[in-house]
Amino acid sequence: MGHSLIVESLEHVTVELRRAAAELLEDVTSHAEDMLAYLLQRIPEAGADPELRGLTLGSCSSNLEAALSMVRHGIDVSAATAPVTALEHARAMAARGYSVDVMLRFYRMGHAYFTERLVAVIRGIITDPAVALAAVDGLQSFGFTYIDRISSQVALEYVAELDRRANQARAARTDTVRALIAGDRVDVGRAERTLSHRLTDWQTGFVCWTDREDVDLAPVGLLVASHLGARSPLLVPDGARALWGWAATTTAPQLASGIAALNPILPPTVRVSIGASAKGTPGFRETHLQSLRARRTAELSDGAASVTAYEDVALVDVLSQDLALARAFVAAELGDLAAPGEREHEERRALLAVLDAQGGLAAAALTLGLHRNTVLQRLRRAEARRGRPATERIAELHAALRLTQRLGTTVLRPRPADPS
Repeated sequence: MGHSLIVESLEHVTVELRRAAAELLEDVTSHAEDMLAYLLQRIPEAGADPELRGLTLGSCSSNLEAALSMVRHGIDVSAATAPVTALEHARAMAARGYSVDVMLRFYRMGHAYFTERLVAVIRGIITDPAVALAAVDGLQSFGFTYIDRISSQVALEYVAELDRRANQARAARTDTVRALIAGDRVDVGRAERTLSHRLTDWQTGFVCWTDREDVDLAPVGLLVASHLGARSPLLVPDGARALWGWAATTTAPQLASGIAALNPILPPTVRVSIGASAKGTPGFRETHLQSLRARRTAELSDGAASVTAYEDVALVDVLSQDLALARAFVAAELGDLAAPGEREHEERRALLAVLDAQGGLAAAALTLGLHRNTVLQRLRRAEARRGRPATERIAELHAALRLTQRLGTTVLRPRPADPS
């Protein structure tokens, strides 16, 4: 008998709650404005600008109407979907840079407002405390589930909008960078805003690359830029294993000291090439192209250092654009000295040191850390292998030795096949 009375009471409560929801729906605009004022007191960001304020009001109105309609018609809360204005509100929050936590506070505070208003209605229509408590419990469950579903949907839309904007920003950055590299005419002010990078300063381009998939190159790019005097470089990924970078500085950086400091601290799996510093948008393009050419030269080299500066390999880069011609040139100038053996390597080093010292044996010996007589012996053997003295075709000889010094086996004669 008591159970039947409770069931009848709950059915009565359901009827009254539906009637109360219907009454609230008749003045949903007023309640939405009241809800907006409630939110503005607790979340100042809701009124940051007229457009956002309007979207917040629209979200209040549409969510109130949806929730009250579900209560009014007994629709299961699992059918709840985010109103269009709520999704647009999420997109607007993302566009203004507000965190997802700030956005979700709208729904937590909205839940509080919704609960307060319905509890007030329950107090007005239900006098039995036990039945009122049951009704409040049911409404709390409905309200929580509704907010949980809606907030999850708007959070997904918020994240999707962030992704869309990030993709648009990346595309704009990439297009601007490619236009600058191509030498196209660009609006410098607009390009600087798009890239967050000063184009009128000195530009030093660099490339970081690795053979591994699990290396994050962004920290390496920041490290390289810091040694070039820039705290906020422009970094643009070039696939998964390479990163393009530009350091903008008010004066040309001291590359030699920066590279000397970088070589011992770079990760062992990462290599870096750096172009010569140049100014303005033409410099942006040229220093980048040089960094790419320095990378090419480094990848052709035997045992290259972690950091390669274009200024150090410019001659080799020019001479090695056609590798077949470079090999033929080395063979013609060095003769048998172009073989890949260890003795030949030592003799080429001695010969190059003597040429660098303009024929001074003592200076060459100091550079090599050898006795003067040892250098002289290697010089004589080198001349014998070459088949002509070091005083003939000095410029060509010097260039050929530079090629072999930097590119090693890439331009030397291949080892003869083992007859066995």
